Formats: sequence, structure tokens, C-alpha cells
Amino acid sequence: MKDFIYNTPTKVYFGKDTEKQVGSIIREYGYKKIMMQYGKGSVKKSGLYDVVINSLTENGIEVVEMGGVEPNPKITFVREAIKVAKKEQVELILAVGGGSVIDSCKYTALGAKADCDVWDFSMGKQKPVDALPVACILTMAAAGSEMSNSAVITNLELNMKKGCSTEFNRLKFAIMNPELTFTVSDYQTACGVVDIMSHTMERYFTVHEPTDLTDRIAESILISVIDAAKVLVENPTDYNARATIMWASSLSHNGLTGCGRENYLAVHQLEHALSGEFDRVAHGAGLAVLFPAWMKYIYKENPQRFAQFARRVFGVCESDDIKAAEKGIDKIKEFFAYIKMPLTLRELGIEKQSIERLADLCTYGKTREIKSYLPLDYQRVKEIFELSF
Repeated sequence: MKDFIYNTPTKVYFGKDTEKQVGSIIREYGYKKIMMQYGKGSVKKSGLYDVVINSLTENGIEVVEMGGVEPNPKITFVREAIKVAKKEQVELILAVGGGSVIDSCKYTALGAKADCDVWDFSMGKQKPVDALPVACILTMAAAGSEMSNSAVITNLELNMKKGCSTEFNRLKFAIMNPELTFTVSDYQTACGVVDIMSHTMERYFTVHEPTDLTDRIAESILISVIDAAKVLVENPTDYNARATIMWASSLSHNGLTGCGRENYLAVHQLEHALSGEFDRVAHGAGLAVLFPAWMKYIYKENPQRFAQFARRVFGVCESDDIKAAEKGIDKIKEFFAYIKMPLTLRELGIEKQSIERLADLCTYGKTREIKSYLPLDYQRVKEIFELSF
């Protein structure tokens, strides 16, 4: 097991009606003026907006609103939010939404304390040195951004989707009521399930010394999410299933399943190129296409690992490691199909001639290799995209 630092400073308020406490929670922290970011209107249609505003008003919290955060949040919106945050001298950024809104808020918080363009953090030209505190009311279980140290933003001018990981991205608190996810569509719920599983599997399929405890934690999360997702296919308002997936979202991406091992998130790098180029592609849908393709491409580099996954997560009984690994890949594809996720780039409307462009974007113009069981250079990335077609 490798040495590691495990840091989860985010305070979680989990359960029914917890969103009604947001005003009193912020008041206890001593903040008096906040910026609230949300998406394109679902929070108002659901009635959540009124609940939150009433709670903030009753507790004397002044609110600066920034609605309109898009899926795959955009740097243009963040830059405008930073200007407003600085002008209004807000003390905290509150995200009301899912991972896109939270990531937008994280970048806003970093930029509000920086003199450089916030995109420089994504490009590695600058490192954050401070940030405004961020908190959230989570409305979708998927990205795990509510407890992670990472955020991802899209630059449409460059057709690039890139992230920034820093401890300044850790949220002050997260309010998590599973009932707020009852109205999430079947498709977006499934996208969230794939994202949660992918965050877990990215940390599972890495080169590392024996870490059986961390393995078992990851496997338990995967099994629980698969079981809960099957329940939600039949009953989208099952509270316990929604609660399982919401909590798994946090645990999959807060560092827990990566303790004691090196983490690469190779498939996420491929997907960021995909949804960076094709903004219409939901992150989870892109991962559903690319993860099995990556597994098929790479599994013979460590068949024992993939066989363990197949046996422990999907109950595969095959004794031969190669055959067990192959059955595990088939099982995960079957599950993704069961929750109605796409399995090919064709299903996403991506044409084959786009593959070279995607490989070029992913490798920064053939200048980088992505860490994995094999270093993924331009040619290997291209071959994985071809497998996913």
C-alpha cells in the first residue's frame, strides 16, 4: 500500500428536508452575503428555489443570483460570475444543482481570489493560492463534486474540457436530500450511475501494490450502485435506492476508493476530449461508451485484476483469468445497456472521421501520453476510440 493523505473536510447534511436548513447553516458560519448559482430553471419548476430563498431570507442572508449554468459548464459563464462575485464582495458561493453547477461555483470561487484568468488553472499556467468558500444543495447524484477536490470546465473557443484539482476546491458543506433527485430523468439518472461507477473503477484499475481493504470498499460501492440502479429502473422514487446512489456519488470521488494507490482517471481523459468536442454528449453517456472499450483494449495487461473485478462485482465463476476478465467486460456492457446507456460512438451521433480529431485533442496534439497499464499515446487513444465506434 502506498503512503497517502486522506482529507475530507466537507460537512455533510444528509436526509429529508435538509435543504430547509441552508439559511441557518450559513448564518452559523457567519456569512452574510452569498452568490447562489443554479441551472436553467429546474430548481424553480420543482419549488426548490423558493424553499432555498425563503430559508436564506429568514436568516438575513443577502443573495446575489447567477442562474443559467449549463451541462458541461462553460468558462464564459464562470468569467462573468467572477466579475460579479468580486464586484458584490460575496463571502460564499452556494451551488444549487448537480456537478455542473458545483464545478462552475468552484471555478468562480478560485477566480474571485485570483488576479489571473481562471482558465490558466486548467492549463497549468498558474496554481490557485486561495478561494472563496463553496457549499452546495445537491440535486443530482453523479459527479461527486460535492466532496471532491476537482472541478472541470469547458472552453468552447478551444473545444477543450479540462479540470483543476486543488484542496481549495473542497466544499465547506454539502446538503444532500435524496428526495431532490426524484424528478431526475431516467436518462440522467443512468448517466449519474455510470459516472459514479467510473470514478470508482478508475481508481480500481490502476498499477499498485496490494490494497485489499480499498478494493473491498470500491467493490461494495459498485455492487450497491448496480443494485440500486436496478431498483430505480422499476421505481424511480424509491428513497433508499436514491439515497444509496447519492451517498455513493460522494464516496466514489472524495478520495476514499483511491487510498493507498496511484490514480490516473485515464478514461475520463478520453471522455473529456469527447464531450469537449461534442458538447451535446452527456459525460456519463460518453463514459458508458468509452469504459468498456478501454477495458477491452487494456485488460490483457493485467488480467488478474480484471478477473477479480468480474468475480467480486458481477459474480463471474470462470476460473481462467482471461475468460473471467472477458466475461466481466460483457457484464458491464450488459448492465449499461439495461439502464439504457449508449454503447457506441455511433449511438451518440459521432461520425468515424471524428476519431482522429478526438485522439489529437486527447493527447494535446500528440504531445502527451495518458498514464494507464500502458501509456496511452495518440495511436493507442485512437485505437480505443475506434473500438468504441
